[in-house]
Amino acid sequence: MDKEHVKGAVDKAKGALKDAAGGLTGDAKLQAEGKMDKLKGAAHDAVGDLKDAARKGADEVDKKLDH
Repeated sequence: MDKEHVKGAVDKAKGALKDAAGGLTGDAKLQAEGKMDKLKGAAHDAVGDLKDAARKGADEVDKKLDH
């Protein structure tokens, strides 16, 4: 798990807590912040996935060049 995936997991968890707390207390602003944090977490996950795919592709190219 790289930094982007960790950031994504943290933001998603933080967002879920804010979203739930805002919903329970009727605090629309807190709930909106939670939803934004969850979206930010999803974006970090997507960036991490892209980095993983790039690393995997580079590794495969290296393997082919070594043969």
